Amino acid sequence: MIDIHMHIVKLWGGRDDLKGKALMKAMDRRGVDRFVLLPSGVSPEVPCFYFGPEDVLKEYRKFPDRIIPFCDVDPRSGQNSPDTDFSWILGYYREAGARGLGEMTSNLYFDDPRCLNLYRQAGKFGFPVLFHLYDKLGGSYGLADDRGLPRLERALKECPDTIFIGHAMAFWSEISSDVTESNRAGYPSGPVKAPGRLQVLLKKYPNLYGDLSAGSGFNALNRDREYGYRFLGEFQDKLMFGTDIDADKEEVPHVNYFREIRDGGKISETAYDKITEKNAIRVLKLKG
Repeated sequence: MIDIHMHIVKLWGGRDDLKGKALMKAMDRRGVDRFVLLPSGVSPEVPCFYFGPEDVLKEYRKFPDRIIPFCDVDPRSGQNSPDTDFSWILGYYREAGARGLGEMTSNLYFDDPRCLNLYRQAGKFGFPVLFHLYDKLGGSYGLADDRGLPRLERALKECPDTIFIGHAMAFWSEISSDVTESNRAGYPSGPVKAPGRLQVLLKKYPNLYGDLSAGSGFNALNRDREYGYRFLGEFQDKLMFGTDIDADKEEVPHVNYFREIRDGGKISETAYDKITEKNAIRVLKLKG
């Protein structure tokens, strides 16, 4: 299995982080072979201490067969301008081994000109952009979009050479057409009565993928289990397994869920292989 979403962090309040050999042991227990290690705290809105791209690359050099490093850049960096040239730093990170950019957590509108500028440049370097989606400006972290994901769609249109990997509540709540302003930033419950805006975008844009990690991804699949199985089958080429853990003792239901539904015949072996490994290999241009 390849986990598309992992962190090493220390949160405000001093909770211990997960490092080095402890991280590998945690992955071994869960049967995860390789994982994307994402920087944290690059954007000031995130409630954790800085663990930047250089820290990710340091861990990668210790465990090059297990860690898939991502870099991250705040789109306000440099000149806080829609014309800032990020090529020098993106080139440096690519040469050092980075395979993507993210997790983008800046609390700016998704289609802010400064963000579009960074997306385009990431695409030129072959970096997929993994993003955390939030429902508004202010109050927390994450790129902001409105109900129906119009700002994400604008970016998908204007940055066709950039692959986007979506994550978090405001992204996964759009799996159902009845999402509301009051529940789209949380974990909506109940059946998926009709496919939502998310499915429309996944079908329409070849550069959009879904990161199934965290409570948001797990909730999207389990709020209506029968629909979840159909969703995984229909979009098996556009979805990636992940956990989003940052501590060894965190509950990770994703691993058992995928193995159980494969063994129980709820999804095919082919779909399982794509979602848990092959899509990441293809998108991140990894060796199999």
